[in-house]
Amino acid sequence: MARVFITGSTDGLGRAAAASLLLDGHEVIVHARSPRRIPAVQHLLDQGAQCLIGDLAVLEEVRQIANEAVGIGGIDAVIHNAGILDGPALLPVNVVAPYLLTALIPGPRRLIYLSSGMHRGGDTGLDGLDWSGRTTTASYSTTKLHVTALSAAVARLVPHVASNAVDPGWVPTRMGGRSAPDNLELGHRTQEWLATSDDPAALASGGYWYHQHRQKPHPAATDPKFQDALLAQLAEHTGVTLEALR
Repeated sequence: MARVFITGSTDGLGRAAAASLLLDGHEVIVHARSPRRIPAVQHLLDQGAQCLIGDLAVLEEVRQIANEAVGIGGIDAVIHNAGILDGPALLPVNVVAPYLLTALIPGPRRLIYLSSGMHRGGDTGLDGLDWSGRTTTASYSTTKLHVTALSAAVARLVPHVASNAVDPGWVPTRMGGRSAPDNLELGHRTQEWLATSDDPAALASGGYWYHQHRQKPHPAATDPKFQDALLAQLAEHTGVTLEALR
């Protein structure tokens, strides 16, 4: 059985994945943005899940989440599920937080980053981005291109870690809307499979997945030059590099 930490797990795909993993007998650490969101996962806590609290848009709170995760210890996999659709916090929540948690939680051998098919419409320009989130300087598509590149960069630079990105599809969650055409169940199965399965395909690294099938991401996502430029900006903003993982 595995111990899995899932960010953004008070609703949608994150909560569904947490419930499914608990049902399968795994240990789960859920995440809530604030104490007010705990009732949304109380049923999971009653089943044995643990909960970390913190706003992923705030660097200091992301660091605290990482510290508490390290304190729990024994985390086998992290599913970087949290994400927002618009607003000035797009870069902090969708890109900076998964980068910082990746850098500050050593130990997990499996990392799963939630991407989107919309990442293919992302902007590859990195100049002028406000990583602090004071202003809106990137689209949702661009942040998903960034996180897909982050996943591929970790796979390239940290070979002992299985790092993969997942397109869950356009599913009927609060973010996706009720009319979303994709299957909600399939939307979280790939993440769970990558986090816990001993299937050789699930143990591979550097993939971009849709419903347990590898797909081709935007070419920039697998371009080492783009990856390195992105990592350099994130390191400059946070003061943290990925060196501790290597």
